[in-house]
Amino acid sequence: MEGGVRAVLGLSLTCMSSLSLLSPAWFQSPTFSYGIFTYCSWLQGDSWNHSCVTFRSLEDIPSLTWKVSAAMLLGGWLLLAFSAVLLLSWALAPRGLYLRRGSGLIPVVQGAAAASSLVGLLLFPVTLASPFAKEVCKGSSVYHSGACHLSWGYALAILNMVLASLLPIIGWPQMATVQRTAILFSSETQRIIFMPE
Repeated sequence: MEGGVRAVLGLSLTCMSSLSLLSPAWFQSPTFSYGIFTYCSWLQGDSWNHSCVTFRSLEDIPSLTWKVSAAMLLGGWLLLAFSAVLLLSWALAPRGLYLRRGSGLIPVVQGAAAASSLVGLLLFPVTLASPFAKEVCKGSSVYHSGACHLSWGYALAILNMVLASLLPIIGWPQMATVQRTAILFSSETQRIIFMPE
């Protein structure tokens, strides 16, 4: 049961992370918005009729920090997806197949996914100093958005990173110490006598 809950949590966070990564709504101006892998533009006052472009490879992304941020966020997403699929396989497998279900390296992989996502999220606002962002966000610089403002895609990515950082904590194997007690059976009195070791 616990493995199934952890697998569902991991899969839902993976899906939400993919939604935020593909969203063009990280920074938005009145006629333009851009995210990690997508940007969209539209005419002033006509936000329903817009055109979007997706970066096909890392070479298409405008600046070096943007590329590093995209690689870190994508790497974090891949690690999170790997741990979720592994947890799901453990949850669906027969009981005797795996001796230590969900323990071991899974919390480490989830922690690495959260750390990679954190680095990517901290680096992404540096892209506001790129020529691409300066043209779109008029007066933007490092950690200053100019005419743009934060949008829901970046906020969702931050929330996903915080929740992903909690996964290793709830998934870490809990060790309980059990007090050992010797149980002696007496055939004469038909009683059980408990004696500490």
